[in-house]
Parts: sequence; C-alpha cells; structure tokens
Amino acid sequence: MKKLLLVVAAIFFAQGLMAQAISPETLAKRAKRKNLTVKEWNTDASKKSRWLDHITVYDEKGRKIEEIEYNQFGQIRRETCEYDPVTDMVIKEVIYNDRNKPERIRKYEYNDDGTKHKQYNYLPNGKLYSIKIFEYVFDENP
Repeated sequence: MKKLLLVVAAIFFAQGLMAQAISPETLAKRAKRKNLTVKEWNTDASKKSRWLDHITVYDEKGRKIEEIEYNQFGQIRRETCEYDPVTDMVIKEVIYNDRNKPERIRKYEYNDDGTKHKQYNYLPNGKLYSIKIFEYVFDENP
C-alpha cells in the first residue's frame, strides 16, 4: 500500500514538473541572452549629452538576474532575481532603492501549468505585508 502511494505521489509530482516545463520559444530566447548585459542610454537632444537609463544582466542560462534603472543623477532602483533550480522559474525578487538598500522582497508560488498563483510581499526585515493572488479568467465567447 505504501509503495502504491509513493508511485501515485511520484506520478503527480512528475506531471506538475512537466506542466511547468519551459516552452521551446522561451528556451530559444534565453539561448540568445546567455551571459548578456544590455545597456540602454538616454540622450538629451538639446544638450547632446547622454546618460545611462537601464542595465539588464542575464546569466549563463539566459535568465534575467539583475536590472538597474538610472536617471541623470545615478541609480534609482535595482532588482535581482533568484530562480528555482528544478523548475527554473523566478522564486524571489529583491528590489533595492536609490541607496542600494533592500526595499521590498517578492516571493512567488506557481500553478501546475506554470502561471503565477501567489506573490508574497515582504519588508526588508522579513515581515510579510501583503499577498497578491493571481486569477486567470478566459473569455469563452471571443
């Protein structure tokens, strides 16, 4: 009986992982971004000066791991992403302020089909302050 339960549990677990499998299109996009850093610049037409607007950094798997936003005076915000080693989906984002201090922490739960289920929002001290629940409603009459 215990073996049967283990087999059934393993099948459901495997189905969940397969449902969360990354699409070939996503893998193709990621392959193009491996170890890539993208810098976006703004230009002031009247003064002909330019300043850094965004930097986006991708890892060896082509996943976004960091994004930094700037204005003319320096960094406005920074966001880092951590991924689940099994599902390869974002499980945690940390948002930093203009002084590079953590401002918000987001953690995610996903549905079996890979869509977001819940987003937990934490303060830098680790206190949970809100939960966002995602609901997907499809129009049956297009």
